[in-house]
Amino acid sequence: MEMHQIRYFLAVAETLNFTKAAEHCNVTQPALSRAIQQLEQEVGGLLLRRERTLTHLTDLGRLMRPYLEQILRQAEEAKQQAKGFLKLDQAELRLGVLNSIGPLNFTSFLGGFHHRHPGVRLVITEGSPQRLVEMLQQGELEVAIMAQPVEFPERFDVEPLYEERFMVAFPPGHEFAKLEGVRLTDMDGQAYVRRLSCEYRAYIADRLKEKGSKINIVYQSEREDWVQTMIVAGLGVSSLPEYSPVLPGLMTRPYVDPEIRRTVSLVSVSGRRHSPALAAFVKAVKSFDWPHA
Repeated sequence: MEMHQIRYFLAVAETLNFTKAAEHCNVTQPALSRAIQQLEQEVGGLLLRRERTLTHLTDLGRLMRPYLEQILRQAEEAKQQAKGFLKLDQAELRLGVLNSIGPLNFTSFLGGFHHRHPGVRLVITEGSPQRLVEMLQQGELEVAIMAQPVEFPERFDVEPLYEERFMVAFPPGHEFAKLEGVRLTDMDGQAYVRRLSCEYRAYIADRLKEKGSKINIVYQSEREDWVQTMIVAGLGVSSLPEYSPVLPGLMTRPYVDPEIRRTVSLVSVSGRRHSPALAAFVKAVKSFDWPHA
């Protein structure tokens, strides 16, 4: 069953005239008649009956007409959707973002990208590195913005965007406020509020252990707002990325001797074809002037 056969049949059903239907479809009358005959062979019965100058639908033709109209309508809708998608009109882009990455660095980028491509609808999913990697592999995400202390699997394309330092967050009046930077040895004996969502949690703990610093875990949570609230309340200190949003009153100093940094990257599956929306997004990401890039 071909779409042009359906279109020719519906034109005759509307006009009840083969000559007018052929003119409307911009084909010859014999070509139109052959196409309808082929359609009748496909459905197994006559759809139209011609009696001299009269043409009318058979019972089978009347039965099939609404179904064939629906097929044609859905085909046209599919074509329009495809055209819109390719033109970045109402195109969806599934973006993964590491849950410890703050939006501060992305506000101007996303604003500029939306201005240039208003038809692209971003669907953002937050998650841990392991979850984002799994969702990328399964095709649930097209691209992710993330960082992790170990190498990414070989099947991923990784485009570094920017680096950021890890900071020590503490409440007002804390002894760290007098310092320009916090050495790992300064952390010895500190009450510590652990951020369970931090992918560098174990990495930082290992660096502290190497320097002989022992911290006292007094509170831990996956929620950034709870962690920061506990710090401002004076329960302890914590480690957080430089560009994370902070609550009013929360103070920070960078780790020094040594610095602790992470690289935030754009990650996608190597060899997987990019949709037009993803291609536009990747191009915009690579051309954006990221801080500390």
